Amino acid sequence: MNNIFTSDPGLVVVNYGGGISPKQSVHWAEPTQIFLKRSLDVILSLLVVVFIFSWLFPVIAILIKASSPGPLLFKQLRHGRDNVPFYCYKFRTMKVNDTADTQQAVRNDPRVTRVGAFLRRSSLDELPQFINVLKGEMSIVGPRPHAVKMNEVFSEEIENFMLRHAVKPGITGLAQSRGFRGETADFYDIHSRCKLDLFYIKHWSILLDLQIIFWTPISLVMKNQRAY
Repeated sequence: MNNIFTSDPGLVVVNYGGGISPKQSVHWAEPTQIFLKRSLDVILSLLVVVFIFSWLFPVIAILIKASSPGPLLFKQLRHGRDNVPFYCYKFRTMKVNDTADTQQAVRNDPRVTRVGAFLRRSSLDELPQFINVLKGEMSIVGPRPHAVKMNEVFSEEIENFMLRHAVKPGITGLAQSRGFRGETADFYDIHSRCKLDLFYIKHWSILLDLQIIFWTPISLVMKNQRAY
């Protein structure tokens, strides 16, 4: 399966996921590769939860609670594999507001708390998503999930945008590891991310996942201009 498109115009083939029907139903294949990816997800997630999350969680919890009233975690409905919605977890970085699901954070956003700004720049707000990974809703590496309402907008602007959901969404992805993170300010941003996501799906391998995991912290330090 070297080509993302087959001779059948009604079927899109992905490297480790099988195929997508015209109605966006995913037909899984290559169980060995899926088992390897899931094993990597579970092993790395357990290591993070045991050795990092276990002591960092209470520290972040105290800081969030001290910064503003509201819940510790923020959960948002996002599209997962096969376009099935799921609740994605994050540490709450904003004051409680009614626009979190429809309005992206922008520079100097008054909704973002001081503690939240640090968590967003460092991506520590994403740590609870390792729970999503252990639940099987996400992978460590994959296309980043967007809020359902935002996907409705993006899918009207970008052809084949929803094909990103042929695989599980990721805590990080090829687009994020190459500097496309934070606010999607214009068409170029979202188009570039979608293009890299589809490239990832087509060329997936365990080695590529490991490369993206290696590239991600470098990107956090070197390409952090839009993490706000």
